[in-house]
Amino acid sequence: MSENDTDDTKRPRKKDKYRKDKPWDHDGIDHWNVDEFKPEDNPHGMLEESSFATLFPKYRETYLREVWPLLEDKLKEFGIRCHLDAVEGSMTVSTTRKTFDPYIIIKCRDLIKLLSRGVPYEQASRVLEDEKTCDIIKIRNLVRNKERFIKRRQRLVGPNGATLKALELLTECYILVQGGTVSAIGSFKGLKQVRKIVEDTLKNVHPIYNIKILMIKRELAKDPVLKDENWDRFLPKFKSKNVQRKKVKIKEKKPYTPFPPQQTESKVDKELASGEYFLKQDEKAAKKRQLKDQKQEEAGQNRKRKRDKSFVPPTENKKKEKKKDTTSLADVDVEKIKKKVKFAQKKKKKISSS
Repeated sequence: MSENDTDDTKRPRKKDKYRKDKPWDHDGIDHWNVDEFKPEDNPHGMLEESSFATLFPKYRETYLREVWPLLEDKLKEFGIRCHLDAVEGSMTVSTTRKTFDPYIIIKCRDLIKLLSRGVPYEQASRVLEDEKTCDIIKIRNLVRNKERFIKRRQRLVGPNGATLKALELLTECYILVQGGTVSAIGSFKGLKQVRKIVEDTLKNVHPIYNIKILMIKRELAKDPVLKDENWDRFLPKFKSKNVQRKKVKIKEKKPYTPFPPQQTESKVDKELASGEYFLKQDEKAAKKRQLKDQKQEEAGQNRKRKRDKSFVPPTENKKKEKKKDTTSLADVDVEKIKKKVKFAQKKKKKISSS
């Protein structure tokens, strides 16, 4: 039995039949690690020239002019050429013969896109790092009503930018809210969280709920016991509440008529109709004074009535008198009473005799 066992162990499994040893691949290699791309990895350079261009708003021109020499020096390290056209209002990046990294042109495209959207150079240049990338989230079309959109966008920023700062610390991303877009720079994991929070906020979910969840996750990740477990039982579950809203009054549609509505009378038309238009200035002034005096007199009478109300004595509730029996002796039937008495006496006698 022991010999058979040893033979089975030596014999390869059916599925491992065509597998060969890979000396370059061993347990010590971290497959998730992104190695730095060096000029030695691509000694022949690029065969074709690739270029990207983007437009920028007028107010960014002065800042871009100041920063451009720094940008040129930075891109020279990667063998990328950049050009600023102030007349057209565009920025262009293109590869050269010295470019060795084929993906760097995509990163440079993102860099100029961020610069045109108001991101400062210090933050935008982080995109060129291997572990960093950017995401531009378009939020304008998520909410139809403009006032509601501004309110929810402000909710994302928070008072004095406190909410945005908390999100930056938890996701380890740089976030900039500008107009109808949100620009974010950071790791892939962080950007995924940022996108979810931004979209939830525009869907009327307050960012504080997502911040609370991120804080709990951060603490759980530190714990070596709970690190690899399911965290659903620790995360809070928020119920959506139906808040009572004002009922919108639906206006009844008037029947359609092809004719336009009657023109409203102007001040002159009204004066012509009443004959006031033909009065002299003195007469107009006298009429105005008369109307004013009349109004004052009415107001004075109303005030007097209100004052006199406090002097009017309250009405007293009179006690109800008991009604006396008005039935007279004349109305009483004496004969009937006599018969009743006699009948009662006879009954008594019968009962006593028995």
